[in-house]
Amino acid sequence: MARKTSTFWYYISKAIFRVAGWKLNGVVPPNIKKSMMIAAPHTSNWDFIMARAAFFLMDVDVKLTIKKEWTTIPVLGGLVRSLGGLAVDRSKNNSLVDGMVQLFNERDELVILITPEGTRAYQPRWRKGFYFAAVGAEVPILLGFLDYKKKEAGVGPAIYPTGDYEADLEKIKAFYRTKSGRFPEKGVR
Repeated sequence: MARKTSTFWYYISKAIFRVAGWKLNGVVPPNIKKSMMIAAPHTSNWDFIMARAAFFLMDVDVKLTIKKEWTTIPVLGGLVRSLGGLAVDRSKNNSLVDGMVQLFNERDELVILITPEGTRAYQPRWRKGFYFAAVGAEVPILLGFLDYKKKEAGVGPAIYPTGDYEADLEKIKAFYRTKSGRFPEKGVR
């Protein structure tokens, strides 16, 4: 089976993990072809680099929704797309949730990566769009994580949304309370 990750990004990611002393712990179950992937706790700008490297090493072609304009800029657009940028045309659809559901419906395989905290500061209230996009597309929510204390990155359990946002969110946050962000005081409580 061919790799989804380019050889270039795979070896860059391998070097990042080796130099930083990190390891992988947990991967995306092979039977899950579509999912909403949470990246948490999000406490530092380094999170993007470490998470992106982890997904390249796991050969998971995660996508990040981004304004269409960012993917069409000469040179920069190619870099954004190679790092997983997935263009969303907000001029045609005011609802990002509906846009993500449509993206899932158009593809046989898709993993959309989001940071529901929406900021690197402590955020007690997460954005709900990831949850309702998963419900609308009927896909599981995977729990991607970075644990700076253990220097581990990986994927925890799959959460299949029940429609009870508060109950499902409590399960999700309980998992993330066991993970330590780069700045633990900004992590999930």
